[in-house]
Amino acid sequence: MLLQTEPDLEVVGDAENGRQAVELAQKLQPDVVVMDIAMPQLNGLEATRRITKESPRTKVLILSSYSDDRFVQELIEAGAVGYFLKQTGAPEFLKAVRAAHRGHACFSPAISKRIREPSRSASSKDGGPVRPMTPVPLTSREREVIQLVAEGNGNRQVAADLGVSIKTVEKHRQHAMDKLNIHDVAGLTRYAIAEGIIDRMAGPPLID
Repeated sequence: MLLQTEPDLEVVGDAENGRQAVELAQKLQPDVVVMDIAMPQLNGLEATRRITKESPRTKVLILSSYSDDRFVQELIEAGAVGYFLKQTGAPEFLKAVRAAHRGHACFSPAISKRIREPSRSASSKDGGPVRPMTPVPLTSREREVIQLVAEGNGNRQVAADLGVSIKTVEKHRQHAMDKLNIHDVAGLTRYAIAEGIIDRMAGPPLID
């Protein structure tokens, strides 16, 4: 709604999930994509990686409620040109969209300060300390399977969504669980929430 009020900006598409965002970026070739992290079906990190690889002229600007340094670092490495928090004021955000169009890097003031001072302790979305960056080397497909499983989909539905066999889904799922030393869906869901792969409210109930 904010972007549509600006005479020099045109909203050419609106995606309901990360997978659709990638498809629309390929089809519409927009100048800028405004991306959230917690996206259904395909999270914003994976979607950003695919968009910047498959549609290199499109600039990705992150707008999220997550301020964890891990997300900022991973999104920058994925090719995002900017990262803003959802409490950012309208004038500052509009300025960022235009800067992203020109290919300029732009960040929320708090995030920009942390980038300049990487040794400074940062806080997570929930206000707690940021955990050390010790990423587990999951493949893009493994992360995709984890997200769909954590969102409550069974192997058959995941296979249908990804266009692969159930055995392939089971293989990726088991490889991911082995790497993470996780043994059940509840554990996968907790991991997906902690890593920002899915939003806290998106997963199925966690019942031990």
